[in-house]
Amino acid sequence: MARGGVFPAASACLVLGPLLLASGVGAAAAQDYFGAIAFSPKTRAHGWAYDYTSRTEAQERAMSECRRHASDCVSAVWFRNACGALAVGPQAYGAGWGSDRGQAERAALKSCGRFSRDCTVIRWICTTN
Repeated sequence: MARGGVFPAASACLVLGPLLLASGVGAAAAQDYFGAIAFSPKTRAHGWAYDYTSRTEAQERAMSECRRHASDCVSAVWFRNACGALAVGPQAYGAGWGSDRGQAERAALKSCGRFSRDCTVIRWICTTN
């Protein structure tokens, strides 16, 4: 066994390692994170969830949280690796998503504004990614 030297196999790893990582081989796949917001049009209760590993899990959690306060909850919006927002006005509500909080809030306000005036964002959330 040599001391202070590099074995040929180790040399190959030193040379190929950066190439494999740069090409994505051997690198861990990025994790998707999902979020959702549920809303009760009758009571205006809402529930939310973020950083779940599936859309279904996020929506189920948001619905479950909303149903703690109301029986007419609907899934208002879901999103992946992004942000979601819920806006409410006197006559309607709207929801939207975007790559950041500002985009999500603008989308929710625009959606709500189609059916109501004086809409206000009452909830926004973002996933880790």
